[in-house]
Amino acid sequence: MELRQLRQFIAVADAQSFSRAAEKLHMAQPPLSVAIRKLEEEVGTPLFEREARGVRLTPAGHAALDAARRCLVDADDVITRARLAADGDEGTLRIGVIGSVIFGLMPQFINQYSTRHPRVRLEVREATNYEIMTALADGTLDAGFVRVPTTRVSGVQLLMIEEDVFCVAMPLTHPLTSKKTLVPEDLNDQPFIGYSPSRAGGLHAAVTLLLRRANITPRLTQEAVQVRTAIGLVESGLGVALVPQINVAHMPRNVAYRPLRKQPPDTHIGIAFAYRETNETPPAKRFREMVGATKVRQGKF
Repeated sequence: MELRQLRQFIAVADAQSFSRAAEKLHMAQPPLSVAIRKLEEEVGTPLFEREARGVRLTPAGHAALDAARRCLVDADDVITRARLAADGDEGTLRIGVIGSVIFGLMPQFINQYSTRHPRVRLEVREATNYEIMTALADGTLDAGFVRVPTTRVSGVQLLMIEEDVFCVAMPLTHPLTSKKTLVPEDLNDQPFIGYSPSRAGGLHAAVTLLLRRANITPRLTQEAVQVRTAIGLVESGLGVALVPQINVAHMPRNVAYRPLRKQPPDTHIGIAFAYRETNETPPAKRFREMVGATKVRQGKF
């Protein structure tokens, strides 16, 4: 049974005439009559009662007509869904995000993408740099937002979307709050909240490099995985921390923040969009194109 036969059957049923149906279908009547006869043979029962003035549906024909209409609607839906998926307008997009982008970049991109592609199901997963890069490499994520610098993973490309530097977060009662700006030397011998080491680099690698370049040795008191945790430890009075400057707008205001001058250029940080170099799904490609069209943000205090 072919969709063409079903369309012909519906046309005859609606017109109640082979001749009128043939005219509507832009075909000769004899081939149409043969097609309907073959359909009836395949079904195993007559669908029409032939009369001198036309045709009328048999009980089996009435039942078949409803099913035929649903079948054609479903067939059209198959085509529509396939085309939407191929164009990136339907399907699932799995995105990994680090905590630092949840209150800034992520809502901006997610809202924009959802408006453009409402039929795409988004799965957003918070994870570390290493977890995101690993998941991209093994295909369990389609895209992600990661902190740079980060270790490169084979098959994963990075698109820079935010350039930033560190600033200093400290308790409101800390003596250094008397200064409007700080330099790395101000951190020497201070109780310091660092970041946990990661196999994919990120904040721990960037902070370590900055302190090494400045020949600074603060007193490490705590380690955090995410920026939000580091800020919470600062707020608790456990020390000072270096945090991405661009995140300050989304952080608690009961913590003092000061710009950090004299940062070596190779210690600058940022956020990059990570994506698979091959086997990129259509929804992921559309998301990458949207991100790529966005101007790179600069960290401002």
